[in-house]
Amino acid sequence: MSSILFIIVEILIFVYSIIIHEISHGYAALRSGDGTAQAYGRLTLNPLPHIDPVGSILVPLSLFVLTQGQVVFGWAKPVPVNPYNFNNPKKDEAFVSLAGPLSNIVIAIVLGLILRFFPIIGIRSFLILAVRLNLSLAVFNLLPIYPLDGSHIFFYFFPKTENFLTHYGYIILIVLMIGGLNFLSPIISFLFTLITGF
Repeated sequence: MSSILFIIVEILIFVYSIIIHEISHGYAALRSGDGTAQAYGRLTLNPLPHIDPVGSILVPLSLFVLTQGQVVFGWAKPVPVNPYNFNNPKKDEAFVSLAGPLSNIVIAIVLGLILRFFPIIGIRSFLILAVRLNLSLAVFNLLPIYPLDGSHIFFYFFPKTENFLTHYGYIILIVLMIGGLNFLSPIISFLFTLITGF
């Protein structure tokens, strides 16, 4: 298979993984009483409403080229959510935040089990890529650092930390990203082996 086709498929896997992540936030919000994402037409697999020119195209493409395909990172437009519409604001905010990473974990498990029990040679490399990518998205977003999803889950259990983390979360996150986030690799590798058996 040509390298160009592989790159195209890799980008598609990445784009739809982050789109499903965002849609999951929207559906969780809808279930919690907030229909904002639905009203803005964001509960769709059509990529156009979700694409952020910088986060969905420029950043991942640049990283892919600069790292020769070793690193792909980016984001979609966050779905609009109005927590004032939630039935139980604090609990629902944590639930909505969890929905995104949880969707990536589910994708990783489903594709990982296919990879484990039905090793189709022709798509094996794509399945490996998709599982690793979705695990990476889940683990990264579950970090308890604002504005990542994990911070809102953390605030639910430790509300006194919210003021500090909302003020300094971006700085902490930038420092960690400059450092390379290498500490996440063992976690992702462990989960990958657990799911796929590789």
